[in-house]
Amino acid sequence: MKARVIVTLKNGVLDPQGQAIEGSLVGQGFEGVQSVRQGKVFDLELDAADAVSAETEIRRMCEKLLANTVIENFDIEIIG
Repeated sequence: MKARVIVTLKNGVLDPQGQAIEGSLVGQGFEGVQSVRQGKVFDLELDAADAVSAETEIRRMCEKLLANTVIENFDIEIIG
């Protein structure tokens, strides 16, 4: 089973890396950029009987290691 996890900062959490990227883009002439927030992407392959059990296991991974749930949100997409 393949899955993708996208981890992003929660709204209201400062994102200095996103702000630095935004400043660099504007500095390079990309004037339409209004805001940048950075995140992480994890592509996983795992043995699972079905999509439900895969998502359950990945959720546990996110809560224990892949995301800091105090300041980050995560989305799980089962690819197949």
